[in-house]
Parts: sequence; C-alpha cells; structure tokens
Amino acid sequence: MTVNPLAKDPYNLIITGVGGQGNVMASRVLGNMMVKDGYRVTIGETFGASQRGGSVMSHLRISKAGTWSPQITKGQADFIIALEPSEALRLLSAYGNPQVRILSNTRPIHSVDVIAGDAKYPSMNEIRSSIEELTADAWFVAATDEAVKLGNPIYGNIIILGALAGTGAFPMDRESFKTVNGENFPEDRLETNVRAYDLGFEMVSRGQEVCFEGASLNAEHR
Repeated sequence: MTVNPLAKDPYNLIITGVGGQGNVMASRVLGNMMVKDGYRVTIGETFGASQRGGSVMSHLRISKAGTWSPQITKGQADFIIALEPSEALRLLSAYGNPQVRILSNTRPIHSVDVIAGDAKYPSMNEIRSSIEELTADAWFVAATDEAVKLGNPIYGNIIILGALAGTGAFPMDRESFKTVNGENFPEDRLETNVRAYDLGFEMVSRGQEVCFEGASLNAEHR
C-alpha cells in the first residue's frame, strides 16, 4: 500500500468516544505509529465521567515541521474518528468545518437519560444524514459488531484504526502498526490486533456495506 503524505501540516485529528471503548489506547497507538514514521505528535486528552460512560476525547496534532500545542482550536479539525456515533455530531458542532472528514462506528451507546426514557437517541439514519450535511467526506463501519465476532468489543478501536488506513486519507503503514503493537502486547494479542486492523482496512477499501434500520450504506464512502 502506498502511504500518502499528510494533506496539511499540522494535521488535526480527534478521536472521540465514551469511557470503556479504548479511546485512549487508540490515540496512543496511532500517535506511536506516526512517530515511527518520522512525524512529531502531540496528544491532548479530555475525560468526562468516563467510568459512567462519559465522553472521552483525544486531540492529535501531527506534523513533520515541528511540535504544536496539544489542543485543537474550535472549528479546525481535519479528521474526526467517532467510536460512538452520536459523539461525532457533538464534536462536529464544536470542531467541524466544511472540509472535515468523519469516520464513525455504527454501534450506539445509550446514556442513562436515554435508558430511563428522559431523552431520545437519534436513529443511525438521522445521525448519518446530519453528518453528511456537515462534512466533506464520511465513512461508517460496524466496528463493534465485527469486534464482537473477534471475541471482544474492545477490538472495535483497532478495527477503526484499520478503517482509517483504508480511507486513504491518512499516512498509515501496516508495518508500523505491527511494530508498535509488538512492543506492547504478547504474541497472541498481537495476532488478534493485526486481524482487527486488517478487517477494518478491508471493510472500507473493499466497500463492505453496513446496514442501518433496513437501509444499506457503502462503507467505502458516504
């Protein structure tokens, strides 16, 4: 696979999700991959009530030229990765712009208010429609559903990273992923992580479809 250079420098990427989805691990893996490939990366993280499923957000500022402050300015995100789909909309309202790109998981996680019936969670069709109106490009993948098939929903964050590589919008190298994970995980865990990464890549690059409420989408593009 040809690794494309960054579209701009610094490149502003946000990974968002809720507590327990492995948001922080995904940001560290991606950041370490970029460092292996010669980039300078600063990461800024914010945590809500993560143990209760609160919002978690990681800002990654990636550059060949220098080191930047860890917080992305409002309205200046280049790419938003959402491990939880409603979080994509929340981040778009603060950090979005007409050129931003979105990669979103399709499995919702309902808040206590939604579970109690005090709030309404939008349908995936509603979320998709809103995201497409607010972004230049959008991809949707059933990362959690596929991770469950691998034995643990936590692999959804690695599937999402593979999907990011599959979009072709970001300079990611599979060998860098294997190297970074090999430094942190035992062989059996590394093997599953690589499978998850490759699965995410294939879901996007081969245009595997995902379904929302009876309607199918092409995962390769909006």
